[in-house]
Amino acid sequence: MNLSDFGILLAIIVYLCGMVFIGFKVMDRNKTVGDFYLGGRQLGPFVTAMSAEASDMSSWLLMGIPGLAYLSGISDAGWTIIGLAVGTYLNWLIVAKRLRLYTEKMGAITIPEFFSKRFHDTKNILMLIAAIWIIVFFIPYTASGFVACGKLFHSLFGVNYHAAMIISALVIVIYTMLGGFLAASTTDFIQSIIMTIALLIVVCYGIGMAGGLDLIFSNAASLPGYLSWTQSYDVNTHTAISYNALTIISKAAWGLGYFGMPHILLRFMAIDDHKNLVTSRRVATVWVVISMAVSVLIGIVALAMTKVGVLDVLVGADSETAIVRIAHLLSTHGFVFALVAGIILSGILASTMSTSDSQLLAASSSVSNDILTGFFGLKYDQKKLLNISRVCLVIIAVIGIGLAWNPNSSVFSIVSFAWAGFGASFGPLVLLALYWKNANKWGALFGMLSGGLMVFIWHFIISPMGGVFSIYELLPAFVLSLIVNVVVSILTGGSSKAMQEEFEAVKGMN
Repeated sequence: MNLSDFGILLAIIVYLCGMVFIGFKVMDRNKTVGDFYLGGRQLGPFVTAMSAEASDMSSWLLMGIPGLAYLSGISDAGWTIIGLAVGTYLNWLIVAKRLRLYTEKMGAITIPEFFSKRFHDTKNILMLIAAIWIIVFFIPYTASGFVACGKLFHSLFGVNYHAAMIISALVIVIYTMLGGFLAASTTDFIQSIIMTIALLIVVCYGIGMAGGLDLIFSNAASLPGYLSWTQSYDVNTHTAISYNALTIISKAAWGLGYFGMPHILLRFMAIDDHKNLVTSRRVATVWVVISMAVSVLIGIVALAMTKVGVLDVLVGADSETAIVRIAHLLSTHGFVFALVAGIILSGILASTMSTSDSQLLAASSSVSNDILTGFFGLKYDQKKLLNISRVCLVIIAVIGIGLAWNPNSSVFSIVSFAWAGFGASFGPLVLLALYWKNANKWGALFGMLSGGLMVFIWHFIISPMGGVFSIYELLPAFVLSLIVNVVVSILTGGSSKAMQEEFEAVKGMN
């Protein structure tokens, strides 16, 4: 191992040990399952904001977005991040406060539990279906994070992909299993800071190595459609691909996914005081807009670096390793720069781990809290239930490792499918549960089922037909779920008087 690799590895080891230390540090604060899954509702506004967005962005921020921009230009990534920025703001504005109030009033600590209690589903059918969807979509989502970790170490040190992926997964499992939600939220806050530092260092260094902004954008402008908002660049044919309004809407539709993301919604539920959500919203929105814009710029910068010969040509899924390659290049300038490169690569790990820990918690809560105790009615004392929760987390992680076994998996593609699944099955239901008093359990049930199933149908059967049908599956599935929910609720008599009174009581809370 040379000095550069040692410097990088040292920085990463310090980072990983720090994350595990936090898990040990907060372990004793988990006295109940509510503490383990929701942190006792005691998060401050800054931790709430930054942990929510760090868990939201995942490896997609530092690998997926730059890779997409590198290959196709600003339009694909640009319209997507515009939709995400708007979705982020609206989620904080219209969902966060009311969800926080509603779940506290009902004593719900998970999203599936909220659905059942909101609609007075005494048999907990809604809880079961929602928990199943969380498991179905979160396990591959978690696997995408493991893939990103494996790619990082394989491309950097040449180590075996599978060994690197498993070790990374173990670190995530250890601190999450020990510290639960508090560990996940605290580490996510720290990880958001590391991600920010990584983005800034990479873009500044990359601009210098590529010859400055003028040369970078001159290179981008020479590629057909690369800097266009109505066209994208085809790297295979070196021609521009025209956009239409439907394509733009399809890309921007990513923003709809926010309303149904359990790991983000849990942050709203966990804040110490709903009045602090205003501060959280401002912090979160500003960070998301700036970080995603910088990620797109990094993709453009990386392409210019390839043009001037300081970076290899990145093909297909390899484009997602652009930041890794830039960091490795930085490390060749000496030991101090290698340490800085290690911080950058820790940022990639941070983006991955901050999402994977939250997803593991949400998926394990679905098994232990929602299925075993909620639906089947199994009774355990708090200590035993905590242990069951931790075992469920480990089992889910093992399945995720199995799904991540293929090193050629695209982070962007996996995240895209899981994002659509949650957005379509939960998004319309969350909005209607919070803002329409006539919604009932039958509308909720069939809306949730139709949205989730349509994601599969559209992605695997309809989308391959091409043309107008190639739009992002989230959009048609979200619309269908919304319509089904409303129509079925009306046809089955709407909500009961007790539900309406409960709705009005929450609506009147400040």
